[in-house]
Amino acid sequence: MPRTPPAFFALITALLSLPAAARPPVVAVDVGHTLAAPGATSARGRSEFEFNRDLAREVAAALITRGIAAHLVNDDGQITSLRDRPKAVPEADFFLSIHHDSVSEHELTPWVWEGAPQSYSDAWAGHSLFVSHDNPAPEASLTCASAIGARLQRMGFVPTDKNARRRAWADEANTVHWYDNLIVLYRAAVPAVLFEAGVIKHRDEELLLREPARQRRMADGIATGVAACLQIMPMADSAR
Repeated sequence: MPRTPPAFFALITALLSLPAAARPPVVAVDVGHTLAAPGATSARGRSEFEFNRDLAREVAAALITRGIAAHLVNDDGQITSLRDRPKAVPEADFFLSIHHDSVSEHELTPWVWEGAPQSYSDAWAGHSLFVSHDNPAPEASLTCASAIGARLQRMGFVPTDKNARRRAWADEANTVHWYDNLIVLYRAAVPAVLFEAGVIKHRDEELLLREPARQRRMADGIATGVAACLQIMPMADSAR
């Protein structure tokens, strides 16, 4: 499995070593789940962690091209503590956790893919975003989530209202929900957003989510939204 090039981490180290007045804003890009607890399994048997890592790497690269110091968190899948991940980049001004969505067990249909039993649901597809009232900066978190959601929709990405069945809307137009007890959101010392890129149990969407070109395009939209948000959001003093 490909590893992040050493040059990537060298660039991040150089950026973070700059004085606060000189360095660019810092974004922690969190890879959801771990190797030991890889999250949901796609319709064709691929782990959510692998989807998360692919997209997180693209998001970090897209942020860097915009002059933002993006630092990957949990890229090796070894940070098992959810409480530790928001603290992994103490210099961060913003925390973004990348995930891929699933559905409830009772909504799944069994099928066989390449000789192995799997399960799927083609009922739901699309991205969504989550913020927490219990984050120290809920308004700034919502501003960033809305900026990401708005940009993605302008690019033609279609969101889902699947999660409205259980999570209250924070910004319905841009598919942002409140999810107060997500540890990576309320334990962050800075504005934080959790992004669900799509539903990997949906057989057609799973294939789209695996396409490198589409991942890069979605990452570009996410990075554009984050960059716009950081321009209007005061840098968190607690992250300095």
